[in-house]
Amino acid sequence: VHRLRSVDNLFVVVQEFKDYQFKENKEDALKDLEDLVKKLPWTNPLKVWELNNSLKKKKTKRKKHNLQSTASKEKLNDDGEEEGRDQKDASKQEDCAQNAAGVEPVSGQDTEKTQGAASRNGGEEEEDNEQSDAKDELQAGSGSETKAGDGKTSEGEAKVLKFRVTCNRAGDKHSFTSNEAARDFGGAVQEHFQWKADMTNFDVEVLLNIHNNEVVVGIALTEESLHRRNITHFGPTTLRSTLAYGMLRLCDPQPTDIIVDPMCGTGAIPIEGATEWPSCYHIAGDNNPQAVKRAANNICSLLKKNENKESSTSLGIPLDIVQWDICNLPLRTGSVDIIVSDMPFGKRIGSKKKNWDLYPACLMEMGRICTPGTGRAVLLTQDKKCFAKALSRMGHIWRKGQTVWVNVGGLHAAVYLLKRT
Repeated sequence: VHRLRSVDNLFVVVQEFKDYQFKENKEDALKDLEDLVKKLPWTNPLKVWELNNSLKKKKTKRKKHNLQSTASKEKLNDDGEEEGRDQKDASKQEDCAQNAAGVEPVSGQDTEKTQGAASRNGGEEEEDNEQSDAKDELQAGSGSETKAGDGKTSEGEAKVLKFRVTCNRAGDKHSFTSNEAARDFGGAVQEHFQWKADMTNFDVEVLLNIHNNEVVVGIALTEESLHRRNITHFGPTTLRSTLAYGMLRLCDPQPTDIIVDPMCGTGAIPIEGATEWPSCYHIAGDNNPQAVKRAANNICSLLKKNENKESSTSLGIPLDIVQWDICNLPLRTGSVDIIVSDMPFGKRIGSKKKNWDLYPACLMEMGRICTPGTGRAVLLTQDKKCFAKALSRMGHIWRKGQTVWVNVGGLHAAVYLLKRT
């Protein structure tokens, strides 16, 4: 499960409520959340959490301090109650395995469906999401551990676990904030398990995800989002690796395909491409020297990371980076199989006004370098009106195949799959 490339965060579901009735009154609503803690089936999810931890420990021993939690070969399905899902967008997740202790399985989409590959990544936060880690800093009572204590006595006496509750809330019908929910729910968790609240050095992160009337309680299995896996130098608009992966997969790269990202920024797309599709050749470029520099640094970090993997031969990666002008690419006509790019939204980079000239010019030049008949492009943009207009003028070069809606840092954006005529 840790190896899925389109998932940001994994957590095991303790219980899921499709239609939770919140009380109108704030105090009552919060009291209900507190009372919920005692009723939840914690035992199996905590076993999964322990299993996940023991795998992480083994791995850190093996690879000194390689903290990327990608390569664990978990078989969490043993108990049939593991369900890893993207924290941010819990509604559209693939089931990594079936239900957590008697929870309804979520529409078990097959992970291989390209359709949702990009959309599953959810966005950073939806507009009304508040994320907070409010905690009760109540002093935990004696060190007696309930339930979670069974497997952890190896260090002599049971160690009191430290925890925090993170609440993600979205929707405008709630009488409480995410801070208040996390605080009260956290207080109840603390009483129930006699764990100690700690915001920064926690062992267990309990998740309380509230989306309108949907409530999911979970335990985190990833410490930091998996989308940070191969980028060390971030720019103002670095694309998440998970979304880059979804975009690449949408165009179904075949061995020996030449894949170009003409506006690569910090290189998230080509780096993800070269890592996951090493039998293709990836070319990246940008007109901004600063971006090209950052991308080059990211490639260097990746090469260093590969060297550290204790392999006898440290392999390079099939990726080149160039500074160029998007409207005048130094590539032969019809020489490129796939173009994958994150176009300027006109928010932090460029402007909406500039996009009206830039988009048609880009599509024209991309059409020139792309192989007629088989070439394809996957483009991400939030400036949908401008893109649609530009595309309508290029009907003789590009046909629109499919559109996937994605949430990029709270902005409603679209990924377009185009086919070269």
